[in-house]
Amino acid sequence: MIDLVIRENLFYPDDFKKTVYDIDYVTLKEKGIKAILIDLDNTLIPYDETLPNQSIVDLFALIEKLGFEIIIISNNHLDRVESFAKKLDARFICSAKKPLKRGFQRAMVLLDIKNPKEICVIGDQFMTDVFGGKRMGFYVIVVNAIKRNVEKWYTKMNRQLEKRMIKRIKRHKPEMYIRLGLNEKR
Repeated sequence: MIDLVIRENLFYPDDFKKTVYDIDYVTLKEKGIKAILIDLDNTLIPYDETLPNQSIVDLFALIEKLGFEIIIISNNHLDRVESFAKKLDARFICSAKKPLKRGFQRAMVLLDIKNPKEICVIGDQFMTDVFGGKRMGFYVIVVNAIKRNVEKWYTKMNRQLEKRMIKRIKRHKPEMYIRLGLNEKR
């Protein structure tokens, strides 16, 4: 089963950037992306922060100005995700249970988008964001985690699997490993 999943490249992101601020959103628009599903924890803010800073407010304004629809999608609980999203006047899905499809499917319904190629997922984890997004057929961008030393125990376990996946990409797809910049410190 694992080999089948790996052969299908479900753990291979389409792009890698150091932060959400390094993503070229204009190019995403040119690729036909209409909506962005963005992870909260360690993608936008670390686990030990609760509210968006001015840089995040500005980023969301830029993304919306470019015409994207945006939804915060998180495995975290309602209180945390809702309080963050309210400050941005953003839609959100909490308890998404990524990498399962249910949360992503809820997002597609909210967006009223039928074509998965028109959706981009941005997140910091291969085991949840990349795997879940690729299973849905979305364009997936992985970013570095903001602050790993405050991650939950189960995320730390995922990081061990992630290291193995990155080594596998390096071994079997060296051109992708270099093109995505995975050789840079994660």
